[in-house]
Order: sequence, then C-alpha cells, then structure tokens
Amino acid sequence: MKTTLSVATLALIPLAMNAQDRLTGKAFATRSEAIASNGMAATSQPLATQVALDILKQGGNAVDAAIAANAVLGLVEPTGNGIGGDLFAIVWDASSKQLYGLNASGRSPSALTVEEFERLGIDRIPAYGPLPVSVPGAVDGWFELHGKFGRLSMAQILAPAIAYARSGFPVTEVIAYYWASGVDNLKEFPGFADVFMPNGRAPNKGEVFRNPALANTLELIARDGRDAFYKGDIARTIDAYMKRVGGYLSYDDLASHESEWVDPVSTDYRGYTVWELPPNGQGIAALQMLNILEGYDIAAMGFGSPEYLHVLTEAKKLAFEDRAKFYADPAFHEIPVDWLISKEYAAQRRALIDPQQAARDYPAGDPRLGAGETIYLTTADAEGNMVSLIQSNYRGMGSGMTPDGLGFVIQDRGELFNLEEGHFNSYAPGKRPFHTIIPAFVTKDGEPFMSFGVMGGAMQPQGHVQVLVNIIDFGMNLQEAGDAPRMRHSGSSQPTGEVMSNGGTLNLEYGFSDETIRALIAMGHVVRHTLGGYGGYQAIMYDGVNGVYYGASESRKDGIAAGY
Repeated sequence: MKTTLSVATLALIPLAMNAQDRLTGKAFATRSEAIASNGMAATSQPLATQVALDILKQGGNAVDAAIAANAVLGLVEPTGNGIGGDLFAIVWDASSKQLYGLNASGRSPSALTVEEFERLGIDRIPAYGPLPVSVPGAVDGWFELHGKFGRLSMAQILAPAIAYARSGFPVTEVIAYYWASGVDNLKEFPGFADVFMPNGRAPNKGEVFRNPALANTLELIARDGRDAFYKGDIARTIDAYMKRVGGYLSYDDLASHESEWVDPVSTDYRGYTVWELPPNGQGIAALQMLNILEGYDIAAMGFGSPEYLHVLTEAKKLAFEDRAKFYADPAFHEIPVDWLISKEYAAQRRALIDPQQAARDYPAGDPRLGAGETIYLTTADAEGNMVSLIQSNYRGMGSGMTPDGLGFVIQDRGELFNLEEGHFNSYAPGKRPFHTIIPAFVTKDGEPFMSFGVMGGAMQPQGHVQVLVNIIDFGMNLQEAGDAPRMRHSGSSQPTGEVMSNGGTLNLEYGFSDETIRALIAMGHVVRHTLGGYGGYQAIMYDGVNGVYYGASESRKDGIAAGY
C-alpha cells in the first residue's frame, strides 16, 4: 500500500530522519574523516588522490606526490588548473622543522604596455583572449619544489598523468558541469575546441576523455626538464601561436621566467599559528580577518548565529578594503605586510565595527599609522613532510588561448591587473598580477598541525577563516569544518579597481536558520541564498599523540581524501 504524506506532515518530520543522519557529527550533511599512519592525500578528484598515494607507496615523498597529483589534476580537471597556469605552495620539511613558501606565479608580457591598452581603446583588461595572458608559472614551480625536496625522478612522477592522458579517464560529475558551462566562452579561440570539445561539445559525466597532445607535452617535460617548457620547443610553439593570434606573450618572456622562494607570514589565533604567503597573493586577508575576530568571544556566539555571521562579514569587508588597495607585486611596491597583519592594526580596524549594524562601506587602512576556479591539494608522508599546494588557470579554463598541439590552455591572470595610474596593482610589463590562489598551513607549539586550503577566487580567505573558526572556536572535526554551511560576502572593493559603496551582498548556503537570516536583514545586511561559489576544501591534520594523519575533502567537489 502506497502512503502519501502531506506537505504539512512532512514539515513536522525532524531532521534526524533525513538521509544525512549519522551516528556522530553535526546535523548538516557530512562524513567521517580519513585516518591513516603512513601517508595521506586530499585532492578534488579521486584519480589524483590515488596517484598521490601510489607515488608515496613507490618511495616518493609528499612533494613528489603533490606534483604527481597536480599533473593529473591538470588533465582530469582542466576546468580549474593545468600547466598553463600558476602555482603557490607551502611545504613543511620534517628534517629541518621549517616551513618553506614558493611563489610560482608568472609575469605580464614585456611587449604589452599601458600605452598599448590606450591605443586599443581598452580601459579594463578583458577576461579572455590574448590580452589577459601572463607567463605560466606552474611547471617551473614543479621543478623548484622537486629540486629542493623531491626524491623520485620527474619521469616517475609524471608517468601517471601521461598514462591517463593517453588511455583516457571518465569525467566526473562536478567537473563535467563546469566543463559544459565553460566552453561557450572559449570555443571560438584557436585550438580550444580541438582539445577540449571532442565531438563538438564538452564531455558528459562518465564519458572517457583523452588528451594525447598533453601526454606528448608532459613526456617532453619529463625528459628534458623545465627548460623544455620555458626555453625549448614548447616555448617556441607558444611564441608562434601568440604571434598568430595577436598576442604579446613571447619566447623571451618564458625564457626569463623564474619562481621565488618566499618566507610565509603568520598570526597567532587562540594558540594556533596560521601561515599564509605574502602578496602578490591574498593570503594575508585571512590573517587580517582572524586578528579582528580574535577580539570577540566567537565560541559563545555559536555557529550559525547572526552575531557571528555579522562580525565575520564586517571583518571581511575591512580586510578586503586593504586587499583592494595594497595587495600587489612586492617587486614594484613596498607592501606594509607587517603592519597589516599586526594585532595593533586589527584593534584599530575592529573598533570600526558596529555590533548592531552592517556598514555600507569602510575606508582602507593607512599603513603610515604603523610604519572563481582553482584546484587545491595537500599531501603528507610517513616522514612527517606535508605540502599545501594550490594551482589555477583563473576563470576556470583560462584565457582560451590553446597553443597548437600542446594540449593545454594558457591562464588569464592578467585580467586581475587594473589600468588605474598609481594603483599598487596597476598594469606594468614584467609584473605579477594580484593573485587569488592561496595555500595555508597551521602549526601549534612549533609543530605541524594542519595543511589546508579552500579554492574559489575571493572566497578563499573567507573560506580559510571559516574553516579555522569551525575547528578552533566551534570544536568541529576536520571533515565537519569543511562541510558546514558557509557564507560568502561579495561586493567589496577589488584590486581591479571597483569600489564598494553599498555594503555588498551576504550570500548564504542553505543550512542557516530563518531566525538568523531575519536578524541579519534587520542589521542591514543584504542576504540571499546562492547555489555554488563557496569554494572547495581539502585538508590534512597531523595527530602527534597517535602518530596519524586525518584527511578531509568536502562534498562540494568531486574529490576524496585517502591514506594508507
């Protein structure tokens, strides 16, 4: 006999009867953490996670595994990354007990000038085509990481990606969705459809996709090293392609590229030391937000409360005004990083927050007072080494510029410059643009605690803060901290030149109560529910007491965390 329940009756059924119900954990949908002793990997695609573990089992270390996973992700998740993009990483080296930061972002073409934009009648750098192209830094980043820490040969490390590129792999669900939504903007650019639109369209979920051109490119890199990409046939092919399509990126731009080892910067948040990379990335925005939030009793406010979401949103607005004004290439401007992440400065900024009312705008700070799509992955090995790595094309699949026979798209990071004279992030030849992709790391008492990241443009520092607050203030475990509903404030002033003047929009995932939403609206927040845009989180936590790793990969993406 079939039973039908009325809408009124269904409304009375408690959440405990939903499919998300678990023996342990929170009311929102989540799952158990992965736990293992010998190694752990967390990526946004299951094949990449498995490849990372295979490399560890072959005797490779965490850096080898991270490079191998990134190479696979460039193939299986071209909607977020690839060797045409940039890379940033933080490495915990167990032997020296130190953190190392790598900025492998590329610079703007030397032949493209502000005067050329003026001649073309362009007052804002476009999203696609040849104008936003900058030097791809990822491959050089791989070899910098490998040269300093790697153990296996690059031929061994890149072999899995090469094999999958030749034999093919089934496209997963979320990636298929982004692939289908991305091709409309890029299909008319030379070479793009030949690689990424077999049968004249994006591949569907479950269809096997092959990229033999990328396999050939990776084989050349594995055999001849980073110079194959920056000084050899690959560089010459890119140069010829860009000249043919009216672009500016040249062989000389590629040949002169180099990554930079940088010192991570940190702040203390309730006994945990949170590490980010300094600009040209936006990582210090997370540190600024944490410093502001530290002045509140967040735990007493409670997860999902209007009080917490209000101060979180206002802290974000304050940090992002500084982000819009000051974050840029430090080779061109003196960035007041120490002051921006200081506790004294945070106290000054915190004083601007009205606990009962949302601000329509905030001024950027004065340093003189004190002097999207992406992939994120993390790996750890049996020796205690851990890698936090993020890599991206920008705008999903990049600029659309797809050089002949190479199997990848070049990034469009140059769109993030502005053309405002005198601005820290104004365009100049040979300059690194403001960057959104940021890896993160946490230590406690000088020992590794957590390697993590949250992908997704301006969502990233907001996501970093929410994950950390979930763990430190609200007592969630590693998986719950990523699965919990998130907020995303949009509309702040941007490094590209736009200025916030209306308070922006507070976007909320489903899962926050009606009472909370009504209270936020009463405070003056413009609130809306939006689907997507809340990032993609992976993390590995080290438990020194038991000598095990915990891994997490959230359900917003296709990925998994796994260990052995």
